[in-house]
Amino acid sequence: MGQFDMVKDFFLGMSRSRVALLGAMVVTVVTPLLVGYMLVDTLWHVQNPYFGAAVYLVLGPVFLGGLALIFIGSFFFRGEREVHLFTLEYLRKYFTEPEMFGRLRRNVFLIVLLTSINITVFSLFLYRAYHYMESTSFCGQFCHTVMNPEFTAYQNGPHSRVTCVECHIGAGADWFVKSKISGARQLVAVVADTYPRPIATPVHGLRPARDTCEKCHRPELFHGDKLKVTNRFLDDEQNSEVHDVLLMKVGSAGDRAQSSHGIHWHIAPENRITYRATDHSRMVIPEVRLTGKDGREIVFRTPDADKLLAEAAAKAEEREMDCIDCHNRPSHVYLEVEDALDRQIMEGAIPRELPFIKRQALAAVTVKYPSSEAARTGISENLTRWYQQNQADVIKARPELLARAIAGTQTAYAQNVFPEMNIGWGTYVKQIGHGPDFNIGCFRCHDDRHKSADGRTISADCNTCHTMLAMEEPNPPILKTLRGE
Repeated sequence: MGQFDMVKDFFLGMSRSRVALLGAMVVTVVTPLLVGYMLVDTLWHVQNPYFGAAVYLVLGPVFLGGLALIFIGSFFFRGEREVHLFTLEYLRKYFTEPEMFGRLRRNVFLIVLLTSINITVFSLFLYRAYHYMESTSFCGQFCHTVMNPEFTAYQNGPHSRVTCVECHIGAGADWFVKSKISGARQLVAVVADTYPRPIATPVHGLRPARDTCEKCHRPELFHGDKLKVTNRFLDDEQNSEVHDVLLMKVGSAGDRAQSSHGIHWHIAPENRITYRATDHSRMVIPEVRLTGKDGREIVFRTPDADKLLAEAAAKAEEREMDCIDCHNRPSHVYLEVEDALDRQIMEGAIPRELPFIKRQALAAVTVKYPSSEAARTGISENLTRWYQQNQADVIKARPELLARAIAGTQTAYAQNVFPEMNIGWGTYVKQIGHGPDFNIGCFRCHDDRHKSADGRTISADCNTCHTMLAMEEPNPPILKTLRGE
């Protein structure tokens, strides 16, 4: 036998198998492309999600498939020539005959070289593919139609510099595996076009807040009160600016404070609160149970608790209260319609000096449009028509005001309403506060209807959580005092 009989046998056997030959051709063509694109991504951090998809979801699996074809073709579809490589008789000769064993050692270099190249490419691919599938661009932009609303809200939210996986997955292999299984199921739903419209808030799928949120936020270190000043604009001709001034009783969850108090009293270690909800969104809570640090329990129930719990016996859940029960949308924040317009006016995107713009913008964005593109056109036509009919002199003198107003109003709509996903104003409920109708958030429990056996109630008093220092006042004295005027 010649010096490279083992290698010769392998390549001859592979060439006689069409399956293995196809795999070799695939690997030969794909390997330089895959390595080159991975190096480009590593050095320049390409943000386009479809570039990453082409590399890690197409080229990578094709490369692995080519290696599999080589193996399968060489050992199971051998063609005219048998491949004796790795069979017992073939290897026995190389390890028992001194002359052939010497030749074997000379062949090892090529085998190790080829194996090392494949392992290197494979390892680099796994490493880069892992980081690609953990990236915000992959989570938010790859399935554009489905995730565009959530990605848009995330970009305009307070956690836009926190990656998706830090909250949705966190540390640990078990939650990583769960997320990938869930992701595979979601991918099937996208391909089959069976995903829900709108996507439900994943209050049941998030891991406990203490494993994610509290890696950055430590409620036991919150102390005292927080002043909250909100600027609003009325729908009169001057778009008058008014202020809400609240002193929020943020309080503390204990630890370095003398005692837990304020809003964060709810999650203090010595105050264990559990509740039973009768609906999937946890909006209906007929029973709340408080266990104090002495182990004593107090149960608060609504008058219709027995009926509600009996009707929902199969789906009623008991849950220990944590951050997510109030902060249910900490990143993907959809604003109410007036809040969205007020923000655009505050930022100057909608010019306040344009008469009646708050009122007219509100009328334009609350029309039910069939699509986002129809909304852009409709908002422009709506505002243009009204101002041409009623404020012709103003827009003739300063046409740029109307152009800015249209663009700002379109932005307010586009950041919060997505007709293609059936997302309108108020579709997603934010449990911080109580909403305009005092029927959500805190008032799921703080409604004066939850009573204990000894007659105590969960109070609905506004001063429990905050003190109102000014409400819709144009120039409240408290702000003058705070500013030193």
